[in-house]
Amino acid sequence: MSTLNIFLLAIAEIFGDFKFKNYARTGLNVDLFSGFVGYGFTIYFLIKSLKTGNILYVNGMWDGMSAILESIAAFCILGERLNSSSQYIGLVLMIVGLFIFHAGGIAY
Repeated sequence: MSTLNIFLLAIAEIFGDFKFKNYARTGLNVDLFSGFVGYGFTIYFLIKSLKTGNILYVNGMWDGMSAILESIAAFCILGERLNSSSQYIGLVLMIVGLFIFHAGGIAY
């Protein structure tokens, strides 16, 4: 199923991003290595997603899911915040847009 692969693609990218952020803060090589592993899985799930969906669909869903999930994770886990309420409104609009985008079905 393409949607599951795209979800796993976004999760792998988020894992890699968090590990690279930890490496940037601490300089621990294990975080650098883990970040590369996360991005290796990103490539794997990207290829799997492209087997069942076209680039336009996969990239749109990946960008949307990744932005939303990583924003939620950064908010909850890292305690990061945005600067204004309009930025939070933008996140909500991305969620709505993702549902609208997906409602058209998987483009092959």
